[in-house]
Amino acid sequence: MIQDIYPKKFDNRYFPNAEPDENSCIMCFSGNTVLCDVNSDRLFPTVSQLKEPADMTYLFSVGDVKYFLAFDYATADENFSAVKIKKLRHEKYEMRDKLFALFTSYHLYKWYTSSRFCGECGGKTVPCTGERALLCTGCGELIYPRINPAVIVGIINGDSMLVTRYVKSRGVENDALVAGYMEIGETPEDTVRREVMEEVGLRVKNIRYYKSQPWGYSSGLLLGFFCDVDGNADIRLEETELSVAKWVSRSDIKGQSDDLSLTNEMMMFFKNQNS
Repeated sequence: MIQDIYPKKFDNRYFPNAEPDENSCIMCFSGNTVLCDVNSDRLFPTVSQLKEPADMTYLFSVGDVKYFLAFDYATADENFSAVKIKKLRHEKYEMRDKLFALFTSYHLYKWYTSSRFCGECGGKTVPCTGERALLCTGCGELIYPRINPAVIVGIINGDSMLVTRYVKSRGVENDALVAGYMEIGETPEDTVRREVMEEVGLRVKNIRYYKSQPWGYSSGLLLGFFCDVDGNADIRLEETELSVAKWVSRSDIKGQSDDLSLTNEMMMFFKNQNS
């Protein structure tokens, strides 16, 4: 999966006074694009490659490379351009450590930019010096990075798994599994039952946890579960979210075009082993 970057190590300890060195990567986002050089093994610019100074903050390190976020979108030399993050995922999937850093940086970028003002009093926020948080200069409220928990569900019916595809408007063409965000007051298992019923009209039993995955593109934490269909296996498709939902035999599972996602790992796990 995208976070499996061994032997490199992800270190998210917060060092507010850290300064970039010549090898540090500077993450410059604008909407859902990032400044990068798709022909470089580094992908992202260093300080020396930026055309003007940028206000930035330390994010984390991956291996011996430090990552910083530029708060104001910067420009770099002619080799760099704004590229959609999803495009990089599909074209540079073999650069796992860079993509993990990209998704995690984007997660923090979305939090920093959406939390410039306090939701309690509207006051301006500033970075906290002691921990990764933003401090309201008006009321003193502390605002921590937002993480959205969601479930990925592998529904099993004997020797078959339920495989879905999203509606075309989602812009995702890969095979997928039933998935959805947790709601207030739910356990992950409650979410599994609700999402399966809402999306494909099935009851499930024997819900069992598999693995988790940070997914920074959606600010998410994905929780993977397998379960068995309970009773009637006739699918009732929720057409506002899904275009396809069907039972696929173990031998016919295709998976996705890369091995970055928890969804793909769960499909391949079922294909190659008993869940």
